[in-house]
Amino acid sequence: MWLACSQRCGSALFRAMFAEVDLDSAGNLLGFRISQPGYLCLGCGAPAFDLSEVPAELAAEEAEERASVPVAVDVLCPVCETAVSVGADRECPNCGAELELP
Repeated sequence: MWLACSQRCGSALFRAMFAEVDLDSAGNLLGFRISQPGYLCLGCGAPAFDLSEVPAELAAEEAEERASVPVAVDVLCPVCETAVSVGADRECPNCGAELELP
């Protein structure tokens, strides 16, 4: 865990918003569990973020983008009537006409 203030106030103290704390009958701390990530900066009260989660989030976004890349589709160009495999670019390589995917 690497917490940082969203306002960059420089504080090193944070409060977990959704923590479950286990106590004994005398009030001694037995343990805790973070049930949902959410933190506040105790210096300025702004939301805080766990920066150690950033690499995993970036990898998940990259995987999602790779999954959403359209697969090449064979279409007939409406201008030159050539069979063209259309992928990310939607332009006929022969005549330069704009191609529409079905």
